[in-house]
Amino acid sequence: MNSLIGTYECKVDAKGRLMLPVAIKKQLLPALQDGFVLKRAVFQPCLELYPMTEWETLMQKMNKLNRFKKKNNDFIRRFTAGVKVVEVDSTGRLLIPKDLMVFSGISKEIVVSSAINIVEIWDKDKYEQAIDDAANDFADLAEEVMGQDDDEDGLS
Repeated sequence: MNSLIGTYECKVDAKGRLMLPVAIKKQLLPALQDGFVLKRAVFQPCLELYPMTEWETLMQKMNKLNRFKKKNNDFIRRFTAGVKVVEVDSTGRLLIPKDLMVFSGISKEIVVSSAINIVEIWDKDKYEQAIDDAANDFADLAEEVMGQDDDEDGLS
């Protein structure tokens, strides 16, 4: 899958249905028939929407973990907590299960944001706060993550 692009503000209805923004839906078109996995994010109070092919690739990596190490089992359990298989209906809506709505604090106003090969779904206020919190340290973070001259990918 190519990298996804875009950040969009939308609404979720009282039943937890999210109308995917047209631009994101078009980018996800090849994945629509296979379905998606929706899960809690590891580091932030948001949700992550994985196209099924991306999820299967990730699960292949995780399947290589030695399950006879307690920390690996604990990680797998926590990483997959609340995982749901979801589909986009014929009108372009995605149902966010209640437990995931509670985890992410999603109420009505949300942000749908691309994150390379997955989509993050945020409560709008939490998203803006996360962006504001990160803004102060972003230059240092960018230098640390992307500014290494000796990286084998040649990024600098």
